[in-house]
Amino acid sequence: MIAYSIFMFAIAVLFLMFGIAIYKGNTKLIHDYHQTHVKESERQEYGRAFSKGMFTICVTVFISGIIALFGENGAIVSACLIVLFVGLIVAFVILAKVQKKYNGGFF
Repeated sequence: MIAYSIFMFAIAVLFLMFGIAIYKGNTKLIHDYHQTHVKESERQEYGRAFSKGMFTICVTVFISGIIALFGENGAIVSACLIVLFVGLIVAFVILAKVQKKYNGGFF
């Protein structure tokens, strides 16, 4: 589970870096078709709202990696996966709400 934890920590750092960049206004990191209907005056707000989903993914992956450090028995593995999947679902709900609010939908 050490390899899993290291992998999760690396992914968490990656999502943290992208989240910070998007929060600061670099919405070019978000694919063009996800922001075709976002008004120019709302780009900063859109980036900040979108980054909340990115930060949620970062925290979720990080916590899953920490839990994995406690061992390899079935309960620990189950806890890792439950935290990971529940956190990702929450993050995708946040991202879906942001897309609906600022872009009118995903595409």
